[in-house]
Amino acid sequence: MGNIWMFPTRISLYGGGSFLIPYLIFVVLLANTGVIGEMAFGRATRSGPVDAAGSVMKRHFGREKAGNAIGMFPAIVSWGMAIGYTVVMSWIMKYMVGMITGADIASSDINDYAGDFGTVASSFGNNFWLIIALLIAMLILIFGVSAGIEKTNKVIMPVFFAMFVGLAIYTAFQPGAIEGYKYIFRIDPEELKDADTWIYAMGQAFFSLSIAGSGTLIYGSYLGEDDSIPYSARMVAVFDTLAAIIASFVIIPAMATTGAKLDQGGPGLMFIYLPHLFHGMPGGRIFAIIFFVAVFFAGLSSLINLYETPIATVQEKLHLGRKVSCVIVCGIGLVVAMSIQGIVSGWMDVTSTYGCPLGAGLMAIMFFYFCDRKEVEGQVNKGTKKSIGKWFYPLAKYVFTPVCFVVLIVGAILGGIG
Repeated sequence: MGNIWMFPTRISLYGGGSFLIPYLIFVVLLANTGVIGEMAFGRATRSGPVDAAGSVMKRHFGREKAGNAIGMFPAIVSWGMAIGYTVVMSWIMKYMVGMITGADIASSDINDYAGDFGTVASSFGNNFWLIIALLIAMLILIFGVSAGIEKTNKVIMPVFFAMFVGLAIYTAFQPGAIEGYKYIFRIDPEELKDADTWIYAMGQAFFSLSIAGSGTLIYGSYLGEDDSIPYSARMVAVFDTLAAIIASFVIIPAMATTGAKLDQGGPGLMFIYLPHLFHGMPGGRIFAIIFFVAVFFAGLSSLINLYETPIATVQEKLHLGRKVSCVIVCGIGLVVAMSIQGIVSGWMDVTSTYGCPLGAGLMAIMFFYFCDRKEVEGQVNKGTKKSIGKWFYPLAKYVFTPVCFVVLIVGAILGGIG
């Protein structure tokens, strides 16, 4: 969802290929350090961030409670991001149903779409669909990882990719779409030299790969001893990047067909320009339905990932059952989500800009600094046919971990990276 919601915006704002180059560099770096590290730390401790940090602090310093407190931070951040995404999912559900009925592609005036979205995104503007979106996510979460999350994703992820590839092919044949592709791959040396381009590319890579010391870590705790973590991490990066590029191949060329300026971002890319494009397409209603159903699937996969960490934390620390934990976490999430509808963009900026890198950095310190090299490499190499290279540990410890805090500091200076 981070790739559909934010990646095309970043491509749009920061010069297409000039942004794509540093983004791919950071994806390779983070996938081969941060994602591997969080998965391995989760599998090693068989727990979420709270108990993972607690076990390390207890073993090395006899301070389990201090470790639990440190691990609580990424769990809360994940909850905060889940609440923000709940609001975005309510928008998506409203548009998806509107496309099915035909109501949301009835106008030929782009200003009407802008006005409609302004109403939907206003405070308390979309409560009904917010409740429905969260109920769907909660029902999946109640069934747990194998019966709920895993089985759901095995269906919705292939459907998502198939739908988006079909839309990308269709968009390619629309008049004016070629200008969108030119923009995506254009490389402006001046923008490539601009520090902002690299900083926002780094922030987007953190955001889209979900490196925050929470969701990836807890998914790692569910992996078997025979699962290859380096392979799993690289597949995450490959398909994450494919989703980002395919989404850009749909959204940026679609903007070009409307004659819109391509150097602007924001929610208008998805909720204003695309509905306007669909209105003028032959069979546009069908393609609009396909697009928003695919986006709904993508958003649902992100939502259940983000809620999983606080739910598992409640289970671990309060010793409650799965169903009760889901109801508590999602119930509180619903109340907060309803209250932040008018400020959700700022809410997501705070949680992603400050929360993600700090959570990732704290868990990286726990794993790469408080655990010795032999232990770290042993956990990473479990289930692999070929041991990871000697480059991994120093790169993760001395490059990735400091980068987490660089992102945090720069984000504070700029006022928002996520």
